[in-house]
Amino acid sequence: EQLVESGGGLVQSGASLKLSCTVSGLPFRIYDMTWVRQAPEKELEFVAGIDTISEARYYADSVKGRFTISRDNAKNILYLGMDNLKIEDTAVYKCAVPKGKLQEGVIPSGYYYQGQGTQVTVSA
Repeated sequence: EQLVESGGGLVQSGASLKLSCTVSGLPFRIYDMTWVRQAPEKELEFVAGIDTISEARYYADSVKGRFTISRDNAKNILYLGMDNLKIEDTAVYKCAVPKGKLQEGVIPSGYYYQGQGTQVTVSA
């Protein structure tokens, strides 16, 4: 299995970015998918998730209203649109396959697969 993220970069506060995650070697369409991030010296943090069937979306409170998760099952690609970026959004962003079904208000207990990640750096 392979999950490859792209689209990160260095931007100023208030800017927008769109991340992509191309998945291969997995039956993408049967999995719920998530974006997670890890800032230096901090633990892995759930950012957003999308249900594989209903396409219901779930977001961390810190990104709600600014980030949008979406998926293209025909192309095996997961996206994360990020608007109004803040300095505290600086982190390595990874796509990940969560353990268990996504549910509102429930953080995944772990992840079966993760990509290497793409760096997002937001400056003042």
